[in-house]
Amino acid sequence: MIFFTADTHFHHADSIKYFGRPFKDIEHMNNALIQNWNECVKKNDEVYVLGDFSISHNGLETEEILKKLNGKKYLIKGNHEHYLEDSNFNIANFEWIKEYFVFEHNKQKFVLFHYPIFVWDGFFENTAIHLYGHVHNMLNNKTEQEKFKILGKKAINVGVDMNNYYPISIEEIIKRIE
Repeated sequence: MIFFTADTHFHHADSIKYFGRPFKDIEHMNNALIQNWNECVKKNDEVYVLGDFSISHNGLETEEILKKLNGKKYLIKGNHEHYLEDSNFNIANFEWIKEYFVFEHNKQKFVLFHYPIFVWDGFFENTAIHLYGHVHNMLNNKTEQEKFKILGKKAINVGVDMNNYYPISIEEIIKRIE
């Protein structure tokens, strides 16, 4: 099965306050995110992480988290991937690392990018689904909802703050579109 997630912000205590996350501290948040991930993702599943996986600058600290998570992990870089700069971090923890990625699944095109984009490959033909993160739970704010309407129904925020702190499956994405 294929899953997507974004903005887990492992090791980022301020994310609890900034995004109103229901965790008492960073350890509670990290453990809950790991548990939720492993509850739905199995060993051979694929998980596309659309950025901001960990806020830590410590590569080994981030590796500890990655080793606890099920599935084959692919990274679309976000704006907080500082652990990648640590020479102690083994990039082989991800199957690959890219800035942007387009793929097809059951004749449906998916465009993956950390940021929501105004127009994407297949947008005008209405043939592609754009998955993004970065904006956390801004879409819960009515003023922000108005701004994002321009993206249309085929753009979906896969961030944990919008998906009950779980990765979201490709099947669920397709259901939301339909």
